[in-house]
Amino acid sequence: MTELGSLHFSVGILGISGGSLLLLVKNYGSSAGEDIIPLTALGILLLIIAALLAYAGVRRSLSHSQLFSSLCLTVSALWCGSGLVYILVGQEVVKPRELRSSLVPGLAAFTLALFLIGAVAVLVKKAVIFIIALSISLACAHQIAGLSAAGFGQSATAANYLFVCLVGVYFGFGRLLSFITHGKVELPGTGLKRKAELKPVQNQDCNDAVIVGLVMNLLSACVLVCPLLGVVPQLSTGHVPWLWTAGVFQLGVCVISYRAMDTLAATFYGFMALLRFAEGYSALLTFYSIQPFSPVPFPAVFSVLFFVLALFSCQKSLFEGLYQLFFVAYSIAIAAQPRGFFQGGTQGVQGAIFVVSAGMLFVNAFNMVSDTKIPTGQGLFKALVTRMNSLTLRPHDKYLSAPYLGYSKYADAEVLCHACSVLAAFAITATVDDRSPLSVLVLPWAVVAGGVLHLLCGSVAFSRGKTFESTTFILYGTMWTIWGLTRYGGLYGESRGFGVAVGIISFMLFNVLVTVAALFVNVAWFAYAFTFQLILISFLLDALGTLPYGYDIGVTIIFGLVSFYCFLAHIFNSTFQSPQIPLGKPIIRLSGAGGGKDICPHVPARKATSVQQIAEIMKNGGACGMPTDTVYVLVAACNRPDGVIKAYNVKKQAQDRPMSLWISSIKQLEPVRHLLSPLLLDFMQAAWPSSISMVIPRGPWMDILGLGEASNHIGTPQSIAIRNPDCTVATHLINQVGPIAVTSANPTGEADTTHHNQVYAKLGDKVDGVLCDGPSPENIASTVVDCTKIETGQIGFFRVGLIPKSKVFQIFEEVQMRHRQGQLNPGFEGDFSDTQTDMGEESTAESGRGTGSSTQSSDSPNPSPVLRNGS
Repeated sequence: MTELGSLHFSVGILGISGGSLLLLVKNYGSSAGEDIIPLTALGILLLIIAALLAYAGVRRSLSHSQLFSSLCLTVSALWCGSGLVYILVGQEVVKPRELRSSLVPGLAAFTLALFLIGAVAVLVKKAVIFIIALSISLACAHQIAGLSAAGFGQSATAANYLFVCLVGVYFGFGRLLSFITHGKVELPGTGLKRKAELKPVQNQDCNDAVIVGLVMNLLSACVLVCPLLGVVPQLSTGHVPWLWTAGVFQLGVCVISYRAMDTLAATFYGFMALLRFAEGYSALLTFYSIQPFSPVPFPAVFSVLFFVLALFSCQKSLFEGLYQLFFVAYSIAIAAQPRGFFQGGTQGVQGAIFVVSAGMLFVNAFNMVSDTKIPTGQGLFKALVTRMNSLTLRPHDKYLSAPYLGYSKYADAEVLCHACSVLAAFAITATVDDRSPLSVLVLPWAVVAGGVLHLLCGSVAFSRGKTFESTTFILYGTMWTIWGLTRYGGLYGESRGFGVAVGIISFMLFNVLVTVAALFVNVAWFAYAFTFQLILISFLLDALGTLPYGYDIGVTIIFGLVSFYCFLAHIFNSTFQSPQIPLGKPIIRLSGAGGGKDICPHVPARKATSVQQIAEIMKNGGACGMPTDTVYVLVAACNRPDGVIKAYNVKKQAQDRPMSLWISSIKQLEPVRHLLSPLLLDFMQAAWPSSISMVIPRGPWMDILGLGEASNHIGTPQSIAIRNPDCTVATHLINQVGPIAVTSANPTGEADTTHHNQVYAKLGDKVDGVLCDGPSPENIASTVVDCTKIETGQIGFFRVGLIPKSKVFQIFEEVQMRHRQGQLNPGFEGDFSDTQTDMGEESTAESGRGTGSSTQSSDSPNPSPVLRNGS
């Protein structure tokens, strides 16, 4: 992990050096009338470097993880936006004389953002980050001066980039050399601290992507306020790259926030991305000489959503909630002015947002990396709610959003998705009249909110294991995208008719299935799906030209209100444990997942407390699902016969497929070692832990397991299968409950279960708990070896699974070779000698052992390394 972090740091630092070298050559070699590097080529190269920096920023490094990540992503956004501007100018989409007005707003924003990051870096003694951030900040400032006065500032810009190159190349190659030599060679001053040396000063609970989101807010605010201040004439096509770059990066922040289990931040930056695309769309219309018109008062709906989000964001910090209130004012300003982003009121609010975003950027960056915190009002919300007896806060940790039928790396996305449904629904109530459809600002709300963000939320829901939710969100996202582009993209007048109707009917048929499925979920989901079906009917009637007056607006408002209720319920219920805003019970109840019954505990296998929870369930006679080194299995504690019988009945076990016995170590057989063959024990020691099950003769040794009558369900009257799995989770669980009875977690005759979601889906509410660890590492079952005649030197195979025959024979032959040479497993040699002394010949005869097999040896048999890797 250390080497990987060093590589990512090297990629980031060398990427910054490469981009700086490119701009160094451009500024030194270009004259007033001629560029040494064509602008199109310069823009493409900057985009490539920006992509590398984005990769390094997301992956992060070891000791500079959070601040270095923010630096890489900020510089990536700078060069992405400026690279796109250069491409537009090079392709003459933007006129060369407009290069200054296109670049200055973005450069000004990054000048301040990088200066603030550099200031934080110097306060926490991160010298390399300070030098790079400050140098690029000064380079942007001098570039602005050079654009204002021809020939002025170019040398200073180049000098700053030269400084970045020298520092970056030295430090980057130093880390790369350390990576290549595995730390044996390091240039002076380039060493990164190892984990053991790191001071616990970073706020590990902080979502470091938030810093980048704040930089993008700073960028968009600067672009919109510059026309108001007279820095640029007006919002134009040259500003679209900056605004849409901010939107793309804030979508990335949204996804990273979901991975950080921060639903509120993900929702906020989803809203921010939506605004950025709407702003960029308005600026793009100037290229076609179209005057944008904002439907009044639709954006007021956005202000309500922002207000609710700001209220609940106060639980993170008071500053966070107050900051989001500025966007409530921004939404009201858009709603109050028909020209939206082009009018002074809207741009004036963005000026205030610029100042506040700069302050929030500094505070959040400092608190993220410093052990001294700037007070932000964190904890005030909790203190207030604690005094209210009617409300109980839900505990917030990284496992808050999981598990929904298992472990997930993402938080729930329902809050953002339902909010986007509200926006899309109310947006299409706007009247186009005789205006061009492109001029009415509905397209970004319908396509981005209803389409892009729905698809993003559907992808997150899919990763959460929420099949129904992901299907619904993706279906609705696709419909909003197609309808938005068709209806408000200027295509509807030409394509209106039977062809459009056929497509809408197809979506209606799919949504009928979603609506029927919602009957088994809850009332809120049914209302959500049913009202969307009514909207689809309005689309169909409109395509056929038979739409009744007011029907479309009526059903759209109803759908918007239902979506708002779902939005409010999900954000409230994720914050408070009690009371809960009701979503209703399933209209149709069935057994199994989603059938209206409470599912059994599904806990992440990576937590020790989860294993303890499942162990307690098994100690009380429960049957649970568990991951292994092969596929998922159903287990019960052997010392709880009722649990074993329950597991047997759950499976409806066939007589020819009995349950098996699993142990965590061969030491668990110590009480009965005198009853087992030394050759068998030595074979077990050499082959385990692994994906090898051994079928051994049944005998009195099973009495110590406490199975009672349940022993009839394990093995056959003549033999029993026993295994020591090569799985940390399984071993830890068996250590806590003792030997366990095991069967595959699927009904007899069905395919093996290879994911924790399938355990409950296949076996229903008869399972008392599931340890969740995602997909199985292998889709092949264990190899079952017949050891009933092992004393004769023969083994057979009931099933060849993960471990091939050749490997099993190799291990067995090695064990046999040692026994022929009179060697025993040293772990048992003394015990066998004592056993013979105490038990005498009667015990030896009972276990079927020869007296000559107790010869002692000091050699230690080693398990096969190939076997360990294969399991």
